[in-house]
Amino acid sequence: MLECQKHLFSLPNSVHYLNCAYMSPLLKSVEQAGIDGIMKKRSPFSITTDDFFTLPQKARSLFAQLINADSTDNITLLPSVSYGMAIVAKNLHANPGQNIVSVSGEFPSNVYAWKSFINRGVELRLISPPETSENPSPTIDSQLRTSIYGEFNLGKKTRGEAWNEAIIDAIDENTALVVLCPIHWADGTFFDLEIIGNAARSVGAMFVVDGTQAIGAMPFDVEVVKPDALIAASYKCMMGAYSIGCAYWGDRFTDAHPLEEIWSGRIGSDNFRNLVQYQDQYQQGHTRLNVGEFGNFALVPMLSAALEQIIEWQPIRIQEYCKELNRPIIEFCTKNNLWVEEPHWRAEHLFGIRINEQMSLEILQHSLQKRNVYVSLRGDSIRISPSVYNTSEDIEAFIQALEETLDL
Repeated sequence: MLECQKHLFSLPNSVHYLNCAYMSPLLKSVEQAGIDGIMKKRSPFSITTDDFFTLPQKARSLFAQLINADSTDNITLLPSVSYGMAIVAKNLHANPGQNIVSVSGEFPSNVYAWKSFINRGVELRLISPPETSENPSPTIDSQLRTSIYGEFNLGKKTRGEAWNEAIIDAIDENTALVVLCPIHWADGTFFDLEIIGNAARSVGAMFVVDGTQAIGAMPFDVEVVKPDALIAASYKCMMGAYSIGCAYWGDRFTDAHPLEEIWSGRIGSDNFRNLVQYQDQYQQGHTRLNVGEFGNFALVPMLSAALEQIIEWQPIRIQEYCKELNRPIIEFCTKNNLWVEEPHWRAEHLFGIRINEQMSLEILQHSLQKRNVYVSLRGDSIRISPSVYNTSEDIEAFIQALEETLDL
């Protein structure tokens, strides 16, 4: 199993940072790559024409490797998830009476992008998690249900099972878009994207994934999930810099309209002498969908350095490390009647805890601050998001804060 990697970061021992889903700390190697990039810009005479293209090509290649994409032609660089979702929105054809399916409590970037469609008569279906167990919905085809969950007892079921079923139930012949994350960003509930994607494709809907809270920390294979688009900011699970991320675009976006017309997306753009010989033809692949100035001399090398380290660690090993690290927290929650999602429907690197009626969030926050424990409050959940730099001491400090709150 992967060993603790704290030595590769600059985190002080007095800080218990269980909040990678908010923002990851920088690896020392990523920090140095950024410094080197800034120093390079200090001497612009050292920047060659090739640098505008070779630096982003390396990052695109590494991201393709991470998600098992067969070509870098499908990969672009962008500054944010909202930028990528704006590209999706620009190329989404949804008419009045159609619907867009997502989940309630979703991150705003995955909601605001569709507001203009709502104003034009498109329904936004935000599917809420069920709070009670009930019999599986009879409207779901029995063969499809079996493929999702296996042969399970048609009696009580978990919240995660029921939520996944409800999402599939919401997809119908009028669905234009299904947009989801691999896990819910607030409590880590797992969404079976392979099956949900199949449901979307069966009705001709576009299937788009925001991978920000998953890519880098858990395995993701575009050949299995088959999203029409996968968009991910790098400053969380991928441990890159803020304001840069990656996107994968499927065949549905081959002739997509870009959000901006960048000069570097046209054929022959690597020949600076002839840039004023304006070209109508784009470069091969999805280069037109890159953000302008995508060859950022500091942020792109930081992204590459982070991706190199993530690939070396392997996301499956990160999941295994976090699972073992979290074991005492899960045991404590079970013993003290604090809700966490069931194991099969819970990510290991991000999960939520719901406090009981005896606990005060205000007191808990004070107890966490006193111990320098950093977590997030998201919706009605305490969100815990450890990573490879965390230690058993970090976990113990968090449990002590919970214990103090329960005792009060």
